[in-house]
Amino acid sequence: MSYSGTALGLRMPRSVVSRRAVRILLYALVVFVFVMPLWTLIATAFDGVQVQLGQVALWPTKPTIDNLTQAWGFGVGRGLLNSVIVVVVALTLQITVSTLAAYALARKRFRGASIVMVLIMATLMMPEEIIAIPTYLVLGKIANPFSPGGTLINSYGGLILPLVGWALPIYVLTAFMKTIPVELEEAARIDGAGDLAIFFRIILPLCWPALGTCAVFGFLMIWDQYLLPLLVAQSPDLYTLNLVVTGLQSSQDLSEGIRMAAALVLMVPSIAVYLLLQRFFTRGLLAGALK
Repeated sequence: MSYSGTALGLRMPRSVVSRRAVRILLYALVVFVFVMPLWTLIATAFDGVQVQLGQVALWPTKPTIDNLTQAWGFGVGRGLLNSVIVVVVALTLQITVSTLAAYALARKRFRGASIVMVLIMATLMMPEEIIAIPTYLVLGKIANPFSPGGTLINSYGGLILPLVGWALPIYVLTAFMKTIPVELEEAARIDGAGDLAIFFRIILPLCWPALGTCAVFGFLMIWDQYLLPLLVAQSPDLYTLNLVVTGLQSSQDLSEGIRMAAALVLMVPSIAVYLLLQRFFTRGLLAGALK
């Protein structure tokens, strides 16, 4: 076996050195593939030198926030506000509805429970494009309580209501609640606790890991919505950030720095939410296997 020297004077087999070299090359390749696009986006967004259309900067030669302020003036600020409103309200309602539905499916025995779960899961197999037009027609028939004579089209209600019901958090929470020992509920019932008390005092506190997982998935699903706002939001005042950024990307009159700045604003909340809920996200994914 051949050996090679190290900086400390130790001799290591060449096979070990070659494996380490290959490993370092693979790590470098992964970093280049995943980090390089993100870095060029940040560098172009904060570069004061305007690059040509279709090009990006590898380093901000004149760091500035002018691109960000200009993008903010082109509707990014309003789009961010609309997206935050939709995400906060829709995610709160989605988690609430999913938690109550999961508790019923996991703990209440009734005829057709398996059929109900199958029907709920079947909605995940339907592409968004298939239900887009029916959703639009239904929203056009529902009266808007805050606008006499109007419908949910071109309203916050139309942007939020279709996002409240989602099969994935119902499935995740149902599977998680089934792993909670029934003896905890039986002991609470002996002490005189009712269904609501058991749900809020026992079940819900134990479901924090699963709720964190559902919150991450739900946030990403709502934040990345494009087709629904495209159909519902007919006024620029209701455009979500996705619509605004897409409109800026298709414009030929804006610099790449402004486009990249708008894309950066769209990307940051998703990363921030994942980092904040990463602990719950990991525990929620592993909880079922560990139990």
